[in-house]
Amino acid sequence: MEQYEPDRLSPAQVAAMRRSFRNGRAALSRRSLLRASAGGALAVGGLGALSGCGIPAAGQTQGGVSAEDHSAKEKTINFSNWTEYMDVDDSGKHHPTLDAFTKRSGISVKYTEDINDNVEFFGKIKPQLAAGQDTGRDLIVVTDWLAARLIRFGWVQKLNASNLPHAYANLSAQFRSPDWDPGRAYSYPWQGISTVVAFNKKALNGIEVKSVSDLLDNPKLKGRVGFLSEMRDSMGMTLLDMGKDPEKFTDDDFDAAIARLQKAVDKGQIRRFTGNDYTSDLTKGDLAACVAWAGDIVQLKADSPDVDFIIPDSGYLTSTDNMLIPNKARHKTNAERLMDFYYEPRPAAQLAAYINYVCPVDGVKDELAKIDKSAADNPLILPDKAMAAKSHAFRSLTQKEETAYEEKFAKLTGA
Repeated sequence: MEQYEPDRLSPAQVAAMRRSFRNGRAALSRRSLLRASAGGALAVGGLGALSGCGIPAAGQTQGGVSAEDHSAKEKTINFSNWTEYMDVDDSGKHHPTLDAFTKRSGISVKYTEDINDNVEFFGKIKPQLAAGQDTGRDLIVVTDWLAARLIRFGWVQKLNASNLPHAYANLSAQFRSPDWDPGRAYSYPWQGISTVVAFNKKALNGIEVKSVSDLLDNPKLKGRVGFLSEMRDSMGMTLLDMGKDPEKFTDDDFDAAIARLQKAVDKGQIRRFTGNDYTSDLTKGDLAACVAWAGDIVQLKADSPDVDFIIPDSGYLTSTDNMLIPNKARHKTNAERLMDFYYEPRPAAQLAAYINYVCPVDGVKDELAKIDKSAADNPLILPDKAMAAKSHAFRSLTQKEETAYEEKFAKLTGA
């Protein structure tokens, strides 16, 4: 078990956080961009505290520490999730799948949309976790790199497989054994997030785009190519294009990928590195092609016939947002029952139909087709076997690696 030490972020990591707050996945709620509502204006005021000395190391605890489980007597769950990441009825006041769970189980869910960014949320919960205290949350959803960190520090509880029969049986093969949680002993995916190559057919005007190499090397696309400001997404797709596995790459591989992108920057091939704001440029045609998040493209395709995507032969990158139970959670069994509920085909399909991210649950196609046939046939929501076989994860990084890689990527992007 890795020992927790207070975080001191490098300047490059702070810059990466600021990019995320400003225009990355953190900047806009999951669907709000595509509803033309205001972006998630999370202030960066907490950065100073996160980049300082952190909390005293005296608060370390062992991993997997549970409080007495009060699930049998207290029929409730405190569930923290990202904004716009749950199905909502037409009134905007009720979550149908959560209501169905409560009706069936008798367990009420206090659902809170209080996660706007992984780093900010980590800063919110780490004092209690490091001190061996209850965070007040029974279930949280965080992205894979933060899930890996919480597991390494021993701050989340090992799951009881007997309470997760549907999750165990129905988890898609591509998500079953990440390097940071082999066999899913501590986590289950909430949704998958795929990184693909998107393009505007009208802007391409017959130019063929089949790979990341086409984005980087075709002079006809000079100044009309976009890459993402999130290091793992852009570097992972570039590594794949170079024949390197993002799950096994070396420092030399990373440096070679940086050099490849730097060459494209120097010759003006890449217009800019963006967060979610690429969607406007792509729709207008200012970007002819770009590295993009599939969840955005599902919606853009519905609204614009010119927008489409390809999965390069070299593969694509997939990350996950994951459900975990923090140490000292009071209602562990209840939380496991809710996790398992979302691995039943019907509620999984209802959720997928609403949020349009990659569903990690096998066997939902028929249920999803009853709700939305186009969603059931969309490989960005339900990857077929051929597409799933091209999926790759970005490997876990040590603190030293993350600092070094973010510094190099920040220099590349000018952040």
